[in-house]
Amino acid sequence: MSGRRSPDPRTAKVIQLYSSLGGDSASSGTARRPQPAEGHPNTDGFGRRPAAVTPISDDARIHNEALGVEHVGPSRPSPLLSLNGLREGVADALTGTAGYLRERLAGEYEVDDFGFDRHFTENVWFPAIRPVYDKWFRVEVTGAENLPETGGALLVANHAGTIPIDALMTSIAVHDNHPSGRYLRLLAADMAFDSPVLGEVARRIGATLACSSDAEYLLRAGELTAVWPEGYKGIGKLYKDRYKLQRFGRGGFVTTAIRTGAPIIPVSIVGSEEIYPMLGDLKPVAKVLGLPYFPVTPLFPWLGPLGAIPLPSKWHIHFGKPIATDSYDENAADDPLVVFDLTDHVREEIQQTLFRMLSRRGGVYLG
Repeated sequence: MSGRRSPDPRTAKVIQLYSSLGGDSASSGTARRPQPAEGHPNTDGFGRRPAAVTPISDDARIHNEALGVEHVGPSRPSPLLSLNGLREGVADALTGTAGYLRERLAGEYEVDDFGFDRHFTENVWFPAIRPVYDKWFRVEVTGAENLPETGGALLVANHAGTIPIDALMTSIAVHDNHPSGRYLRLLAADMAFDSPVLGEVARRIGATLACSSDAEYLLRAGELTAVWPEGYKGIGKLYKDRYKLQRFGRGGFVTTAIRTGAPIIPVSIVGSEEIYPMLGDLKPVAKVLGLPYFPVTPLFPWLGPLGAIPLPSKWHIHFGKPIATDSYDENAADDPLVVFDLTDHVREEIQQTLFRMLSRRGGVYLG
């Protein structure tokens, strides 16, 4: 990775993927927009052809009438009254940590330019949070065959949950359901790196600053990269607005995808809205603490630290059919009409898929 341009400093404006178009020729209007083809299998009549990527399986098409949620198998109760899940999680974490320390002492590990430590992620981080994924939220995954076997892709997902647990669950969903165990590189806001401890862990598990230069570098390097364009508007919305997508900014993530030719994979997540049902926002408290919001839930802050335990909602993560960007010409990334059109298209893909998933959903906590 020699010769790589240094990442933007933390003082630079981040969240460019959420809000900026880039370039000085945004109003040129000279971009050539591809004509609609056979449509997109996740939704009705959006008119964009699937991306020409190599999926895991040739049977990747998921039709409107069969998202896969109907065949998720028997319900798995959360271990509210059982310690089995906790015991298994602790055992896996201890085993992974022992292996991590043994190989660490031998020096058999690598860290990339962004600080991503595959050894730490595989042997310490995933074993520590996998019990939450598997036993507490009982995450079901459909559409994993739409993930590319190799090469870069930009995963774009809905954001919710008061704190961004959905990003962590999506990273495990990708790794555990891809036959090659691919890692997901998370694009995070600057607040994730403000804390010395949290920031260090975020870097080690593959997160990096949500700026265009870092995102483009990861995609050109063939990495699966994920962005949550709703940002704080998504995770900080009230429970009454659950599963109603907030604005996707000005389409910076689309600009990045077009410039790199990376396909966009829409990701729809059901279950994250119910882990901390946000009933109110104490804005004066948030302002004093320097937070984007201060949540009031049925349990927090009334029960103190116990109120911070997420409720065991049943999750379903669906990876949609890739949307092509490599058919746009070189000026398309600077054309606001093209960028806004594709941004709205991706947003509507996710929104309509969420509606279908919710219509076929069982119980929120017992389903």
